[in-house]
Amino acid sequence: MKIESGAAEGLAVTAAPDNAVETRGLTKVYRASGGQPAKKALDAVDLAIPRGSLFGLLGPNGAGKSTFINILGGLVNKTAGTAQIWGIDIDTDPRNARAAIGVVPQELNIDPFFTPRELLEVQAGLYGVPEPERRTNEVLAAVGLADKAEAYARSLSGGMRRRMLVAKAMVHAPPILVLDEPTAGVDVELRQQLWAHIRRMNDEGTTILLTTHYLEEAEQLCDRIAIINHGRVIACDTTLALLRRLDRKELAINLAEDLAAVPGSLGDFNVELANPRRLVFRYRPSQTRIRDILSAVRGAGLIIADLTTHEADLEDLFIELTRKADET
Repeated sequence: MKIESGAAEGLAVTAAPDNAVETRGLTKVYRASGGQPAKKALDAVDLAIPRGSLFGLLGPNGAGKSTFINILGGLVNKTAGTAQIWGIDIDTDPRNARAAIGVVPQELNIDPFFTPRELLEVQAGLYGVPEPERRTNEVLAAVGLADKAEAYARSLSGGMRRRMLVAKAMVHAPPILVLDEPTAGVDVELRQQLWAHIRRMNDEGTTILLTTHYLEEAEQLCDRIAIINHGRVIACDTTLALLRRLDRKELAINLAEDLAAVPGSLGDFNVELANPRRLVFRYRPSQTRIRDILSAVRGAGLIIADLTTHEADLEDLFIELTRKADET
């Protein structure tokens, strides 16, 4: 059953903003303590998360991702800058700002002695959702737990508990859902189920903010990605545009016969003889066409038995950008 998103309980009815989340100069400095110096966790972060997007926030451990999320969720006070959630400033109207967001934590913080129905009823009460307006059955059905509504939470499988966390974040119908490492430590089958559920919620209008260390997960799910390191945003663009930044590709050609050396006619290419029957070309797609390489190989009198290509992925970009940030 579809869960409408866009009007959280108690949220003033206003025109939907272009950006679901927008920060300007967002800074957080943790004060010195225990002999340790002050730490700047966020350094003037400017970030806009478009309404309806599936947005990935990536970064190494300690980059500032959790601090960013905790500021949005009202768990950490910012030092400077501004932040708006669904067009609502977190300082001037914190109650409605928090009503516009649901946070799914990484930790499985579910009371084992409550049933899913009881857990959702308690959560709805904490958000001030009046009993006649609660949508417990609808939410349980949306996450596939309707048949477990009266079971004790301790009897739920790991996958069901993950879905229970999502359900708790949805009880007040927030237009924005934050998923903090939702597939950490889960098996492949459950990860696929969660991916499908995340895509479905996004298709139905929920803006998703996803943090993950599984870069292939972000590459497949997210339409936009920001990479943060040392509290600074070092890249933010569509996933496709980010991948194009590397402009790097590899073509491996398996030959029908052995070679002793790379033919001289291929000297204009960056090519390596990996073994007597395998040539590996590394090139920039913006400068070299694959058909030109293949034509040159055939022109050298070589017979192609098989070939494979490898394009730079998000992991390559992540490593390159974070390494550059570490060096500056």
